[in-house]
Amino acid sequence: MSPEQILEIIYIAAPTILMVAGLITFGTIFHTRMKIKNGYPLSGAWGQAVYPKTTSEDGERIKLLSQENAQLRAELGSVKDRLANVERIVTDSGYHLTHQIEALRIGETKGEA
Repeated sequence: MSPEQILEIIYIAAPTILMVAGLITFGTIFHTRMKIKNGYPLSGAWGQAVYPKTTSEDGERIKLLSQENAQLRAELGSVKDRLANVERIVTDSGYHLTHQIEALRIGETKGEA
């Protein structure tokens, strides 16, 4: 084979090789991105799963945040109950009647003064 023939083969094969390499690279990047986005573990050089390293300090922080989350949820539940009671009282027809009577009493005391 002459050097010209070798160059001609390279010129023909090079775009195809580059296109295949680019598609493989894009596919690998896209696959890794989807694994990260959906919470799947990444794999290391020999196929072993790569998990984030946690320390005892991280565990304590998670425990404290979980306790605080439980307390806030309980407090939110009690606030919802109190709000439901207030809504029931306000929408009760007796409340409106009492409010109107009090308004009339205030109006009478202002009129007397």
